[in-house]
Amino acid sequence: MRLVVALGGNALLRRGEPMRPEVQRANVRTACRALAPVAMTHELVVSHGNGPQVGLLALQSSAWSPEEASPLDVLGAATEGWIGYLIEQELANLLPPEKELATVLTMVEVDPDDPAFADPTKPIGPVYTAEEAARLAREKGWAMKPDGAHHRRVVPSPEPKRILELATIRLLVEHGCVVICAGGGGIPTVVEPGSQRLVGVEAVIDKDRASALLARLLDADLFVMATDVDGVYLDW
Repeated sequence: MRLVVALGGNALLRRGEPMRPEVQRANVRTACRALAPVAMTHELVVSHGNGPQVGLLALQSSAWSPEEASPLDVLGAATEGWIGYLIEQELANLLPPEKELATVLTMVEVDPDDPAFADPTKPIGPVYTAEEAARLAREKGWAMKPDGAHHRRVVPSPEPKRILELATIRLLVEHGCVVICAGGGGIPTVVEPGSQRLVGVEAVIDKDRASALLARLLDADLFVMATDVDGVYLDW
């Protein structure tokens, strides 16, 4: 059986937890204990969210120099490596040495005319009070919206159209490799008309939408959105 499992929410970082490396690794380790038995008997592809992590990197980048802050596509690529490394290493500690694993940086094509660019909705980063959110909106020009009792920065979240590394991912899966890919919904990329040049854009793609597209294109037998790995949620 071929499975695509999208890790997010509490599977990586519970609300209110500090984004310290040891906290994130502990959550990833819990998720991997549920994933490892699946990897031994099925073809497994793992995707994951990146909202808190990409928001943290955006804060760090803008704190260094607001005028030279790294764009969201670059930060998204960084989180794919960051979280993919944690998942890959924790799975490797639970699987036989001969079981192959790979993290694939994944570009996902979006439409440059997607209406989402005019209406940011995707929350990233930590939560703020109303006063803190208003200050950040003034100082950094960020769009801020309520998130429960708090506020968070929101960015455009265009619809995923095409997974550019699909053939590579498929080849790895067919040869028995556990693949971690499409992290954070993938790196938002547009194709310039005429030149067909690939260009990253300021956005964060919804992880569940990108993962559903990935599952469909890979002809997966099962697609699981795992927001909590406590108990038996991932016990097939």
